[in-house]
Amino acid sequence: MLTLRQIEIVRAIAVSGSVAGAAKLLNVAQPGISRAMKHIEASLGLKLFVRRAGRYTPAPEATGIFRQINEIHRKVDDLGYVLSKLNSGEDVELHLGSVPSIANAMVPNAVAAMRNAMPSIALNIELLKIEEAIDYLLLQRGEMVLMSYRLSHPALSFTPLAHGSLKFVVPPDHPCAGYESITVEEIARYSLIGIDPNDPYGRIMAELFERANLDIHVPIKARFGSTVISLVERHVGVAVLDSFSIAGIGADRLRAIPIEAETRFPVYYATRNDWTLSSSAEKFLRYLRATMKEHG
Repeated sequence: MLTLRQIEIVRAIAVSGSVAGAAKLLNVAQPGISRAMKHIEASLGLKLFVRRAGRYTPAPEATGIFRQINEIHRKVDDLGYVLSKLNSGEDVELHLGSVPSIANAMVPNAVAAMRNAMPSIALNIELLKIEEAIDYLLLQRGEMVLMSYRLSHPALSFTPLAHGSLKFVVPPDHPCAGYESITVEEIARYSLIGIDPNDPYGRIMAELFERANLDIHVPIKARFGSTVISLVERHVGVAVLDSFSIAGIGADRLRAIPIEAETRFPVYYATRNDWTLSSSAEKFLRYLRATMKEHG
């Protein structure tokens, strides 16, 4: 039985017609090729080559062996081609879902980085409400869902992805725009544009004021951070938002002020319990973790 390395050596000698040529093809020392060839022929108990006019040619009795060696080499080349296509993302399509807060900026950043490394990969990204995530996974519409909240479901697994924090968000000309940080008590003086308290981020915001025994006035509620951002930009009010929703928004549009209180929260990716993530999904998560760590 020949190993793949031995097959590679035998074929290199056949192609180049010499031990020196084989060594050059394989980028190894010539004595190593000579020793390997002697060992191969001794193990097989037959001569693979005869020397004619200073060149090595396949021995007549080894014709069948060389046919098989060439076939194996072709299959190895085919395998390498398939692997290279997978590595570049060719013929691969990654399906995933995401809640809007993560999808706004974090997912595009990760997609850009992944496409730079794997330019041929295709992605199918669905924007989901939290209540839609269970069906998305159970119906196998995608491999995973990026979540701002951990649900309780016997068929799903939730794995920590990153941590975010809350920020006080105001227009650039707001009196607080120059603050380096702000207290919860100072925020409570303002009427807020709020995320619905039934949303995870809305609940975190509500708990922030409850811990400080403060009442807040929220005359305008919105489901998604993107809506809140648009309202703040139009000077309709100010808001408390998660760091992921506001990532990438310049100071000329909004000012995000750190809050002097504990506001860290976890986010997750959810999968089916019986599902193993593809290599492309795992690569995407690496890029996503990197961008979320930067903005968390």
